[in-house]
Amino acid sequence: VQLQASGGGLVQPGGSLRLSCATSGFTLDYYHIGWFRQAPGKGREGVSCITIRDGSTYYVDSVKGRFTISRANANTVNLQMNSLKPEDTAVYYCATDCVYTPTGTVEAGTLARWGQGTLVTVSS
Repeated sequence: VQLQASGGGLVQPGGSLRLSCATSGFTLDYYHIGWFRQAPGKGREGVSCITIRDGSTYYVDSVKGRFTISRANANTVNLQMNSLKPEDTAVYYCATDCVYTPTGTVEAGTLARWGQGTLVTVSS
């Protein structure tokens, strides 16, 4: 099982980026894929989760209406990020086995596998 996040970079506030999570070694159809981020000096935060089988998507409040998670092809999940804010600056990771909790958070499941992250910097 391998995951690799890409697409990060430097963008001005209000700009957009599209992150991609390329997967291999497993059949994406049977998984939940999540995007998580870790800002400098802070803990990891779940951002969004998708249930591949039925396409259900989940977002934390801080990114609702701005971020969109989707399956791009057989092996790739994207995170389209619009209206970016400086507080979105973080290293972004994708992982398997995410859970959307009743309190509105996205958590990594106990069996989650992680890819290397990609840095997103939102700054003027």
